Amino acid sequence: MEHFLADDGERIHLRISGQGRPLVLLHGWTSTHRDWTPFMPALEAGCRVFRWDARGHGGHAPRSAAVPTVARMARDLHNLIRHYGLQDVAIAGHSMGALTLWQYLRDWGEEGLSHLAFIDQSPRLLTDTGWRFGIYGDFDAHRNAIFMDELGKDLAEAVLRLAAFGNNARARDKYLENGAGIQLARQRLGALDPQPLIDCWASLTAADYRDVLQTITLPSFLVYGDESNFYSVDTARHVAGQIAGSRLQLYAGQDHAPHLGERERFIRELSAFLGLCGAAAGRP
Repeated sequence: MEHFLADDGERIHLRISGQGRPLVLLHGWTSTHRDWTPFMPALEAGCRVFRWDARGHGGHAPRSAAVPTVARMARDLHNLIRHYGLQDVAIAGHSMGALTLWQYLRDWGEEGLSHLAFIDQSPRLLTDTGWRFGIYGDFDAHRNAIFMDELGKDLAEAVLRLAAFGNNARARDKYLENGAGIQLARQRLGALDPQPLIDCWASLTAADYRDVLQTITLPSFLVYGDESNFYSVDTARHVAGQIAGSRLQLYAGQDHAPHLGERERFIRELSAFLGLCGAAAGRP
């Protein structure tokens, strides 16, 4: 993989491919740039695509002691854009990637950006008596503290259970069946260094971007699964209602990764949103 140096000396690893307008893709917590691989044949036809392994992710040995907070990742994104001299940049973020993008907008604004895409995320993960649009609609600071303790004991199992025992019954059934897919996910997660990911989660759950949504003026595309493990359809509609002129697409029967569940539809709709006529046919 290629890499660039962030302003604290950390290496940020990424893959760059394709020709055309710049498109930066931001993956979710505990994931890697590989999440976007299925979309590359289509997106590379019209975009120069940047896919990173976010700081603390991808199994890369750290060079610094910096904690991979969402603010630090947003700064890394700013460093990426400046390092490669990008202008008129489109950015799509899934889950943690959406939080990173909201943090970027808070810290650096919209200058140099053109289009924004947010996939299945709430601007505030934790719930309280005045906010029910977070995880499960019922995941307060106490529940998060319990989850953080579980992460410290067995990160892989805690992450799998977080996805399994939420709002998607099929995810729960798959976890309880303990089939090959769950076993492979457990193996992958078990190979990760847990502490950077735990520190990252602490940052993500401390964040609150509700105030950022109404400041967004760029064209924005929102994709949510209507059977998301974590977020209700009401969450999706709330976020869309806070971002003026945004386009919301609900993917029926899809979970927290609706873009992976309906790859051809996502490619078709994202390409149309970005004006990529050559890719809009929806190759997987």
